[in-house]
Amino acid sequence: MAFLKEDLEGLYNWSSETSTTTFEGQPSRRLFNRWNGNQVLFIINLVLDNSGNFSIEQGKKIESLIINKLPFEPSSELTVFNWLQKEILVHA
Repeated sequence: MAFLKEDLEGLYNWSSETSTTTFEGQPSRRLFNRWNGNQVLFIINLVLDNSGNFSIEQGKKIESLIINKLPFEPSSELTVFNWLQKEILVHA
């Protein structure tokens, strides 16, 4: 089961379907764009997979952290992934 575009509550930019394959595998040093819906879905699904708590509710909590608490300074996917891991533990 995957957290899907339809599950998101925020407003995002969406690129063409062909670019969605860019966001596969593991988080990288690529700059994280909090407004890119495909990249936000990628990070949410990675965190859900890593946590073992794969639910729509948990995905929405992760999205809420990105929207409301993620610092605005430029960060890599890896930095955001690690930050989310810590935040989930704090808010568990």
